[in-house]
Amino acid sequence: MDTRKDMIDTVVFDLGGVLIDWNPRYLYRRLFDDETAMERFLAEVCTSAWNERQDAGRSWHEAVDGLSAQFPQHAGLIAAYRDGWEEMLGDAIQGSVDLLAELKERGVRLYALTNWSHETFPRAKEIERFGFLHWFEGIVVSGEEQLIKPDPRIYQRLFERYSIDPARALYIDDARRNVDAASALGMHAWWFRDSDGLRGWLASHGLVSA
Repeated sequence: MDTRKDMIDTVVFDLGGVLIDWNPRYLYRRLFDDETAMERFLAEVCTSAWNERQDAGRSWHEAVDGLSAQFPQHAGLIAAYRDGWEEMLGDAIQGSVDLLAELKERGVRLYALTNWSHETFPRAKEIERFGFLHWFEGIVVSGEEQLIKPDPRIYQRLFERYSIDPARALYIDDARRNVDAASALGMHAWWFRDSDGLRGWLASHGLVSA
C-alpha cells in the first residue's frame, strides 16, 4: 500500500507560547509594586477576554478608550497595555526555534496561524530576535482576518489560502482548545508544553532527528 498520502509535509505553528515567550506580567511587574494587585488588575481590568478582542480585529484605540471609560482610575495602566506591548515580549523559545530551523532545512512547508493584533504584529516581525518569523511561507494573523482561534473558519482560511491538505499537516499550539479545533478539522495536532516533548513527537514521525 502506498502511504505517501498520509505523510506530514506541512507544519503550522502558533507563535505566542510556542516560538515567542509572551506575558503581560513582563510589563506590569515594572508598573506594580504589589503582585496581588497586579494579578487582580489582569484578572478584572485588562483581561484575556479583553485582549482577545484586539486579536479578533478591534482597534487598540477603541479598546483603550472603552476600557478607560469603564475604569477611569486605571486609565494610565490600561494605556500601558498598548503603549508598552513590546515589553510583554520575552525571548524566543530557543528549543522551538531550533526545531523550526531543522524543519526548514529538511524542506518541510512551514506556516504560522496566530491570534495577534493586526496593529502590533507587523512591528513584531521587525524585532531582530524574532527574525525566524520570516522563515514561514505564510502567516495567517487573526486580527487581519477578523477571526480568532479556535473558530474553524480561520483554519479553513489557512487551508484555502495556501493549498494545505489538513491530513498532511501538523498544527502546534500551547492552547488546548486550539489544538482540539485543528484535530476536529482533520489535522495532526500537538498540544505544546515544551520543546523537548515536541521534538519527541516530530522525531517519531520522521520530521526531525531524535
